[in-house]
Amino acid sequence: MVLPSLVFLIIFAYLPMGGLVMAFQDYKPWLGLTGSEWVGLDQFRYLFEREDSLQVIWNTLIIAIFKMVLNLFAPFVFAILLNEIRKQLVKRFVQTLVYLPHFLSWVILGGILTDLLSTEGGLVNRLLTGIFGIEPIFFLGDGDWFRFTVILSDVWKEFGFGTVVFLAALANVNPSLYEAAEVDGASRWKQTLHITVPSMIPIAIVVGTLALGNVLNAGFDQIFNLYNSLVYAKGDIIDTFVYRTAILSGEMGFGTAIGLFKSVISFVLVVISYRLAYKLANYRIF
Repeated sequence: MVLPSLVFLIIFAYLPMGGLVMAFQDYKPWLGLTGSEWVGLDQFRYLFEREDSLQVIWNTLIIAIFKMVLNLFAPFVFAILLNEIRKQLVKRFVQTLVYLPHFLSWVILGGILTDLLSTEGGLVNRLLTGIFGIEPIFFLGDGDWFRFTVILSDVWKEFGFGTVVFLAALANVNPSLYEAAEVDGASRWKQTLHITVPSMIPIAIVVGTLALGNVLNAGFDQIFNLYNSLVYAKGDIIDTFVYRTAILSGEMGFGTAIGLFKSVISFVLVVISYRLAYKLANYRIF
């Protein structure tokens, strides 16, 4: 039963890794891997000499870190609020409602956001102009607003999924703790502060430390479907930069070097995050 998956993994995950040699070559497609000139670490030196490369790394860190923090904080708080709802029907309806965006692809959401945030008749700008008298904001054409839009829309899409994780942790809390606290005269706020929140801290530590391994993954699908040349300076990330340099510009060796650099850093961060999860929350997968 495992064999088909193993074959699939080898063909599509491990065999393509042979192409990593392009990171050390001045790769020419017509010469192939064996005929292209070896340049050693020149591509990596070029990576740190180019101003746009350093800007892309910085953009990736800013966007990814904000996403990581907010995607931990938002579901944490929302799970606490949702847990206070006593009517199960309402609770399940709200949980389902916020969970649905997780299943929508960024191809669909990208088109929806483009229409909603348009400066020419977009619903958001019409509301801002009509209610607050604010001039239309170019959300997807101004670098700073683009970052804000990307981070906020990602949190909106994913916090419902994160909420499920925290609600699962709350389901394991012993009800007798709340009963004992109520007998002692503790208010709902005190019960939340001294029982609910401490019960969620271990899973929050696990989620946060494991997210550390994705600190260089700022979301290719989302950025690719929303960005344009006007926001390259503030919105271009490593993955989209690799796509533009390697696929569109034909700099295969340089694009591979960037991808390899990101993969090595991500691997180190994944190892660190799992060690932290084990140390801080006694979480381990092996």
